Amino acid sequence: MNKFNLHKDITIVIVLYKEAFKLLSKTLTTINSFKKIIIDNNGNLELKKKIESQFSIDQYILNKKNNGFSAGYNQGIKLSKTEFTLVLGPDCIIKEQDISILIKKISENNNCYIVSPTSYDGHNNLTYAGGLLPENGETDTILDLKGDTCVEGTLGACMLFRTKDFMENNLFFDEKFFVYYSDYDLCRRIKKLNKSIIQVYEAKCIHQHGIIKVKNKYIKKFIREYNFTFDRYYYFFKINKHLDLVNKYKKRIPLLVIRFFLKILILDFLSAVELASKYFAYYRFKSRILKK
Repeated sequence: MNKFNLHKDITIVIVLYKEAFKLLSKTLTTINSFKKIIIDNNGNLELKKKIESQFSIDQYILNKKNNGFSAGYNQGIKLSKTEFTLVLGPDCIIKEQDISILIKKISENNNCYIVSPTSYDGHNNLTYAGGLLPENGETDTILDLKGDTCVEGTLGACMLFRTKDFMENNLFFDEKFFVYYSDYDLCRRIKKLNKSIIQVYEAKCIHQHGIIKVKNKYIKKFIREYNFTFDRYYYFFKINKHLDLVNKYKKRIPLLVIRFFLKILILDFLSAVELASKYFAYYRFKSRILKK
């Protein structure tokens, strides 16, 4: 595609869960002229009314149940009717000129299935956006790019692709992942098709990583560790039924239980919650994945 209409040929999909209006409005301000689909996994009608009163939203869907970000992204992608789709985290800010660069780059590379911008924090410091897949090395190493770079995996916080590539190859997010690792799983499947993923040097986004919106520190700790542990188990299980990680953890269960009660005795409740979350994640994985 040599020529494209920036505001007609792209749909931006954003998935919400208990987002603050102040944070979301910063994201929406720079993309207000684009087609947008919002999927709210918290079903917040008041937020919907407030957003729609100030921003142009093409479709705003309130889900009664939170099935996770993977399911939410799929829901939005399937509704996209434009040539390109950009999935964007509600805490990720990208400007029009950067989206234009992404479309230009993917249009010039037919073998490329995903392009992502280079990520920065609010102080203009480089942050992690992509690199190796988890099975091949550390996934938090920040790439100091000097130009466009092919990466094995990129974060789902901001990735642009041709909609037909996803539809024709069934490249949707695996909905068994709740929030973590689904982007890496998607990238791994794209690599198996011998297609490339490019982190674009000139395109920029501002991303606040890993912000959980629950205020209670114990619930926040449980949600994060529970979902991260389960998603990690499932990711490595999908790679040729690899169970080393799970079996290693299984051997540690008795020690984990002992440590849990010790943490309770010394009133270290936050650590106790973390241990409990990992315990429940293991048994959820065992009952939902291994027994199938």
